[in-house]
Amino acid sequence: MKRIFIIIISILAISCHQDTTEFLYFGTYRANLQVDDKTTLPFVFKVKDANTLEIYNAEEVITVDEIEYKNDSVFIQMPVFESYIKAKIKDRKLTGQYITEGKDRSVPFTASPAKTRFETTKKPNTNITGNWETTFSPNTDDSYKAKGIFTQNGNTVTGTFRTETGDYRYLDGVINGDQMQLSTFDGAHAFLFTATVTDSTLNGTFYSGNHWKEPFTAFKNENFELKAADSLTYLKDGYETLAFSFPDENGNLISLTDDRFKDKVVVVQIMGTWCPNCLDESNYYAQYYKDIKDKDIEFVALAFEYAKTEETAFKNIKRLKDRVGINYPIVLAQTGTTSKSKANEKLPMLNHVLSYPTSIFVDKTGKVRKIHTGFNGPATGDKFIEFKDEFTTFMNMLINE
Repeated sequence: MKRIFIIIISILAISCHQDTTEFLYFGTYRANLQVDDKTTLPFVFKVKDANTLEIYNAEEVITVDEIEYKNDSVFIQMPVFESYIKAKIKDRKLTGQYITEGKDRSVPFTASPAKTRFETTKKPNTNITGNWETTFSPNTDDSYKAKGIFTQNGNTVTGTFRTETGDYRYLDGVINGDQMQLSTFDGAHAFLFTATVTDSTLNGTFYSGNHWKEPFTAFKNENFELKAADSLTYLKDGYETLAFSFPDENGNLISLTDDRFKDKVVVVQIMGTWCPNCLDESNYYAQYYKDIKDKDIEFVALAFEYAKTEETAFKNIKRLKDRVGINYPIVLAQTGTTSKSKANEKLPMLNHVLSYPTSIFVDKTGKVRKIHTGFNGPATGDKFIEFKDEFTTFMNMLINE
């Protein structure tokens, strides 16, 4: 009897220490971020295997391959960006938080198996395909213009809002009767746009996570254009050159007077590792730089980081460089804040730093020839193609001078 008792106790002890890890089930999920008491921001992802999922925003597919499990919880690290999702898994459902530690932000998160981003119960009252002249925060000192660019097919709507400082990503959503709902989630930004729609007007609210919301209005205007991106930022009177001296990851101070930039066309990129528009631009620049490495061209990026320490900032810079494959230097210009006025203090020859990203084009003599504010990424369609054509033409002109 004593022997049997010992065996039973041993079995119970082993069972108590069995692995209780829960894993993501394969398939498509609808996630919801709680942006206020009554409003959720949905997005769709598909679990490909236990360590890989894909996030979908219209034509955009974001592969996430840094997933860890601990007991009944999963930790989903966003690619490039520092944000992550921490959630408990139970009965194929996820409950947790979307967390950005560097900004002390946390948004309630849930997910469960579903195929669609938004539910629709009504036919659309109108079709919003086309261009929309948009004003965010109308009739306030913070008011700014944007251009809505949308394509509608039945209830489904895709597109984006372009502003003078960048675009609002790949937006994916529906028209349900007279209600428009569009959202995107790219790992750094979570955007939701809701509006009441007529055949010629939009009146709605823009949510950025659970920390910001503002009203917007729009009306159909196929001829509306934003100010030219090359006209917004410029050198102050009396300046023709750009000057800076910032450290790289090895502590070496980098400046435009270094030998690597001598007699070269240089593109100086004002950016941040936290910035999706900067990521779009960095993807394009990194590939361009690889393709023209035998030409007299150099790139250097100035990173303005909200990370509180240089160590964390350089960790984020390394992560960006490794994930994107950036072979040009990224130096640390600022930590602790992404304030544009503070950034301008580091580059006082500029009239202002209006946007992350901003690109400054320097010719072989060291003279600033153009400053391009913002970036029209792939979500802007034809505008992105137009940018690439103009960029290549202008760079070829500078190279051949």
